[in-house]
Amino acid sequence: MTHDRSRRFRAGSVAIVLGLVVAAGASVWAAIERIDQPATAGVSAERLSLPGPGNPGGVPLPPEALPVDTSNPDRVVGTGTPASCTSAAVVAAVAAGGVITFDCGPDPVTIVMQQTAKVVNTSRIVVLDGGGRVTLSGAGQRRILYMNTCDPAQIWTTPTCQNQDHPVLTIQGMHFTQGNSTGETMEGGGGGAVFVRGGRVKVLDSSFTANRCDPTGPDVGGAALRVLSQFQELPVIVATTTFGGGGSAANICSNGAGISSIGVSWQIYNSLFVGNQAIGNGANPQRPGTPGGGSGGAIYLDGNRFTLDLAGSIVRDNTANEGGGAIFFVSNNRTGELRITSSTLEGNPSLRFETAGFPGIFFLGSGAPRVTNSTIR
Repeated sequence: MTHDRSRRFRAGSVAIVLGLVVAAGASVWAAIERIDQPATAGVSAERLSLPGPGNPGGVPLPPEALPVDTSNPDRVVGTGTPASCTSAAVVAAVAAGGVITFDCGPDPVTIVMQQTAKVVNTSRIVVLDGGGRVTLSGAGQRRILYMNTCDPAQIWTTPTCQNQDHPVLTIQGMHFTQGNSTGETMEGGGGGAVFVRGGRVKVLDSSFTANRCDPTGPDVGGAALRVLSQFQELPVIVATTTFGGGGSAANICSNGAGISSIGVSWQIYNSLFVGNQAIGNGANPQRPGTPGGGSGGAIYLDGNRFTLDLAGSIVRDNTANEGGGAIFFVSNNRTGELRITSSTLEGNPSLRFETAGFPGIFFLGSGAPRVTNSTIR
């Protein structure tokens, strides 16, 4: 568990300028659905200017952060029309596993999910590739995608469910919006759009907007993405992906409105976190008389030994009611490392506490955050 150590830290707006400032990502027109359209699917009827996927002008990507080849899919959702791309088809394809693509016609399409799509743990791989044109919406009512190797309902396949090499889940070219895990209690909840425990997961060339999880609680988090127990403590990989945006596009949760994890390492490349909000109250463990939470506007990481590598990314205008408007990082045994490279973190208010000299960051780990060619202000 983490501790409220606000007396040791001060809020402030001191700028740390260490070389190159990464340019902001360009804005593009991205499809946002109307939640009153037919439940099975439909082409977006309204469009909103949002940041495109990630910050493509960041750093060179390592091979493991490049898209998976989906030219020979195992399953295709749809038969060439928007109406053929249904919630039921997505649920069935994810349960069957393998490489999944979409054939919904030439225009952007939104599929309003009537059920949460759940990975079955007998799948070795699940690749969900929307080609940059597919939005899955939870309509503000449900989580969108779920994988949990320790959930017997999804089949236990090894005696060490928390540490197994499969399924390997890859999400690429997808937009997740209006997922909502409020009230979910399994594994502590969270993961409004996507929840993962076990196996491996990576997210590429995607975006997460307007997702929700519980508004209070000391450790619940991840309105967009919540991850636990990765195989052999290997890192989650996120590349060229956007979390949030202006106004109603913000992801909102008690903690870690963009991403959240416990004891999990992350490698985040060329990504964009904008306007996400950690709205809990009372920190962790919660102060007497409060429900707890409110830390990590964009990113909330807790546990013992883990790392965060943030490279070529922009973290801007996120807020935390408690600590870490941009990043909340607590390694309980002080072995965890935070490394920020060729990135910009700016305008991320921590309303109660943060680490002196690192605006928007609350850090307890090994030494101090390692910052290279980055701007933090």
